[in-house]
Amino acid sequence: MNTGIIELLAFGLVAIIAGFFLLISMVRELAPKQRRKWLLGIGLGTGIIAFSLKIGLIVLFSLYPGPMLSLFPERQYEYAPRSLPDGRRYDSSMVKTPYTWQALPSSAPSPGDNPLTAEKTRLGKMLFFDTRLSADGTLSCASCHEISNDKGGGDGLRASIGINGQQGTRNAPTVLNAAFQKVLFWDGRAASLEDQAKGPLINPIEMGMPSLDQVVETVSGIPAYIEAFAAAFPGQPSITIDNIAKAIAAYERTLITPDSPYDRFVRGDRSALTAQQIRGMALFESTGCVLCHSGPNFSAASIFVDDIPFRLFPSVPDTEYDRQYGFTDDRGAAPDKSGSKSGIWRIPSLRNVNRTGPYFHNGSVASLEEAVRIMARVQLNKSLSNSALDDRSIQWLSGDQRLAVATHQALSDSEVDEIVAFLKALDGELPPLH
Repeated sequence: MNTGIIELLAFGLVAIIAGFFLLISMVRELAPKQRRKWLLGIGLGTGIIAFSLKIGLIVLFSLYPGPMLSLFPERQYEYAPRSLPDGRRYDSSMVKTPYTWQALPSSAPSPGDNPLTAEKTRLGKMLFFDTRLSADGTLSCASCHEISNDKGGGDGLRASIGINGQQGTRNAPTVLNAAFQKVLFWDGRAASLEDQAKGPLINPIEMGMPSLDQVVETVSGIPAYIEAFAAAFPGQPSITIDNIAKAIAAYERTLITPDSPYDRFVRGDRSALTAQQIRGMALFESTGCVLCHSGPNFSAASIFVDDIPFRLFPSVPDTEYDRQYGFTDDRGAAPDKSGSKSGIWRIPSLRNVNRTGPYFHNGSVASLEEAVRIMARVQLNKSLSNSALDDRSIQWLSGDQRLAVATHQALSDSEVDEIVAFLKALDGELPPLH
């Protein structure tokens, strides 16, 4: 019990004693002699009960750090440094940051029908790196999803190369932290890692196997897999395409990168981020990036965020960037009869984004700095300017007889650099390959 409550109890005891003597005096003066004891008992008992209820409520409320009633909800704020370096625009929206930043968990959840085991993970790794699962024996899952600092779970190509040198049409998404995503592939057509694992095996311009049955036949003909499947699936040791997919998915659920500088900062290490990265972190929020890239996996398509996992991209039509990079040439998951010229895409995670270039679904953008400028322009409708005059827009609303003033309407070169610096802080430690 804390000191404040002890002091309150002591004060209450003194008040009860004082009240008791006051009650005796009043009863002696006002009540008939034959009723004095009865009235004293009622008065004293009522006072003790009322005081006890008050103390109980005070103690109960003291156990909760925040308000128990929501009539006047408390807003939580974190404050960024108010003194910005010379030459940088002051933005009041950078000061109050109600968005809650979260660190990435060190492990990913597994579905009930595919619990994670060491034997299953080892089997999944064997399959993930095995080129014999492709039609010409040249490609494995790891060919397009390289687990390295250079590639960050992708392949570093604009579009992946499949069997017989065929080039695909989309950039390979990273496999790192994919276990946290609600839907997989750029168009979100797979609802789980298990579903995703089957697709590339029989895609004619990826691994090119003629059928899933052929995949099972190939794996069944490799002696090392007989024992490995028996250990990984003791209740069902036979080799099936579902068990192949479950094993690959189990291995992919270990490909987590939770120990980035950002994670260490959020967990309490205030030296983990530089001053430039902290400014970029504030800009990442105030500019609006968190509207889509939210939660510990920096994606509204992740299991941590209760949100629609898709966004229209680009949301601002017919910009110079769309014309330059051809973003709308591929309509993504847009319904065939929607009439939309733009694509509907799953929101990618920004974890390890510094390692996963080139960027966007068509891999058309080489640099992270350019990717930030594009997102500011085509998603958030910001201008790109170093002039303070462009950072604020003023519009007269004649119907309401008032001015509408919007701030932070432009990104300067230095602000782009700050956001990029923050994004580089999302690079996490790669899982061990052994």
